Amino acid sequence: MQRRSFLKKAGLGAVASTAAIGAPAIAQSNPKINWKMTTTYGPSLPALFGTAQMFCKFVEEASDGNFSIRLYPAGEIVPGFEVMEAVGNRTVECGQTASYYYYGKDPSFCFDTGVPFGLNARQMYAWMYEGEGMALMRELFGEHNIINFPFGNTGTQMGGWYRKEINSVADLQGLKMRTAGFAGEVLSRMGVIPQQIPPGDIYPSLEKGTLDAIEFVGPADDEKLGFQKVAKYYYAPGWWEGGAQVSLYVNDSAYNELPKAYQSLIDIATRAAGSSMVAKYDSTNPDALRRLIAAGAVLRNFPRDVMDAAFKTSNELFEEFNNRDPRFKKIYDSYMGFRDNNIPWHRVAEGTFDNYLGAALAAQRRS
Repeated sequence: MQRRSFLKKAGLGAVASTAAIGAPAIAQSNPKINWKMTTTYGPSLPALFGTAQMFCKFVEEASDGNFSIRLYPAGEIVPGFEVMEAVGNRTVECGQTASYYYYGKDPSFCFDTGVPFGLNARQMYAWMYEGEGMALMRELFGEHNIINFPFGNTGTQMGGWYRKEINSVADLQGLKMRTAGFAGEVLSRMGVIPQQIPPGDIYPSLEKGTLDAIEFVGPADDEKLGFQKVAKYYYAPGWWEGGAQVSLYVNDSAYNELPKAYQSLIDIATRAAGSSMVAKYDSTNPDALRRLIAAGAVLRNFPRDVMDAAFKTSNELFEEFNNRDPRFKKIYDSYMGFRDNNIPWHRVAEGTFDNYLGAALAAQRRS
């Protein structure tokens, strides 16, 4: 008994000694770091803002509280559309936004979110992580002192809310519409007067009649923002956003100062939180759409001539940028090449399955 007692005490002592010796090394490799993070969005958008909250939570918990990121909603540190500048000049260490808001700086940024008739959510994820997307985007953002990370996707968006029906391209003439990025340029060539307005200002502008139409994301977010109260017609699809990727921007100097473990943690946490965004939208949009229709929203598909005109105009604009900007063309060729290679496969497998199942369920309901 005395021998067993001695061995037990000796063993515990050895463990304690090892912990004491190891503690300084662990503390050194996992230093206390506090970052600030801004976002284009606010708490009224749970899928978007909630992804940023989840990311901060994952980072803090996985680092045992040593790496803390404090999240500030849009407007608390900088306006929602100034995330890029704030991260680039290290006003904050990181930020959440959609890169097509910075179309005015360089149209190439739009490839980090989505361009008209581009990749859907799964294709975008594949291009970024398995294609050339990440390398091309990192090269572009590096010129602005930013390291970018994919940070979720909304999936294919809706085409927005309109005060009047859109029966042809002629109905777009003179329409004052809130939209962003590449879509604004395409729509302007189709007769629309585009206006880029932060999420928090969209409803008042539509309510006051400053806008005739708006597009934002889809049913779940649109319902929360109340657009159905001030516009009746709800159109699909959002051809300018077949899969809109949201991004995390990290200041490159701040990132390079991190231990490797924390750098890896950012990559892991963006992937985990980002995947939850897609799941959130896929789980909340169906019921939200039903509620919107029950509340009086009139669901419409864009007429074929509108879609054809948008496709033609988009390709003309792409060609213009390709002819004058070699970097844009380099990214475009990779992005669209990936799209063109993927579309046939998606049509063969999932497209065929979805189309059949949709028709079969409709027939079942009628019987």
